[in-house]
Amino acid sequence: MFDPPSDWLARYQPWRRQAEIGFWVAVLLMQLVFNTTVTLIDARRAGIALPLWEPLVWEATSNLVVGLLIPAVAAFERRFPLRWSTVVRNLPAHLGGSVAFCLAHVAAILALRYAIYPLLGGSYRPGSLGTQLLYEYLKDVRSYVLIMAAILGYRFLLLRAQGEARVLDAADPPAGAAPAPPGPALAPARPERFLVRKLRKEFLIAAGEIEWLQAQGNYVGLHVNGHDYLLRSTLSDFLEQLDPARFARVHRSFAVNLDRVAEIEPTDGGDARLKMKDGSQVPCSRRYRDALAGPVAIA
Repeated sequence: MFDPPSDWLARYQPWRRQAEIGFWVAVLLMQLVFNTTVTLIDARRAGIALPLWEPLVWEATSNLVVGLLIPAVAAFERRFPLRWSTVVRNLPAHLGGSVAFCLAHVAAILALRYAIYPLLGGSYRPGSLGTQLLYEYLKDVRSYVLIMAAILGYRFLLLRAQGEARVLDAADPPAGAAPAPPGPALAPARPERFLVRKLRKEFLIAAGEIEWLQAQGNYVGLHVNGHDYLLRSTLSDFLEQLDPARFARVHRSFAVNLDRVAEIEPTDGGDARLKMKDGSQVPCSRRYRDALAGPVAIA
């Protein structure tokens, strides 16, 4: 029996995108208010007459640009994932990424401030560009690390709630067994079952129970009996481990268990929608239509 998904996760999924955007908007707005207030207090303590709009423009432009860069940071982490097994190899890429983050941030805030200041009757004088770059990098590298930590922490929590699968390791040969005779290497055995870890529970799913698969960044989503489990692999690599007579790629990001396809519904332009026996639908690109040859009804 499968462990049913938690109620909160089921309710959360339709609103996941809005919640993620709302989280970052709330964080950046709080930072804007906090930093603007601190800047005004520091200016008054130093005896500097600083109008409210000026630190407000500084913080608003900075936080706006950081917010626009967050999707790029997330995409960069998917390209160079930070895992225990990859952190040493990918850390230099992220050091370079933090520099690119800073350069983009500084270029954008300078452009915005030069455009906004005249509209408010002011004149923006940023000072030495080299000094500002060093000052901003010391702040931006911290922002980059905090954004990355939030992304990785959020992903970890979702994986624990949604469930993460892995291919079961091949059994060790019996003690004292003779080594395999020399000869051409045999193709690795296709896995018949997968171990799924979800909410501190572990259970097995059979390969034949997978209805369809979806590429999700560095993971493949396994759709099984109405549940989704993530397996760390690319879709292409994982399909090589499955029976090609049963599983076929039908889209750049999707593959299906042919035994679970109920109908093929053609759409305009030569593409199609696959109606699965569980009631779900999977897109099919016309370039992959030939993979569906077999006993499948066409609507």
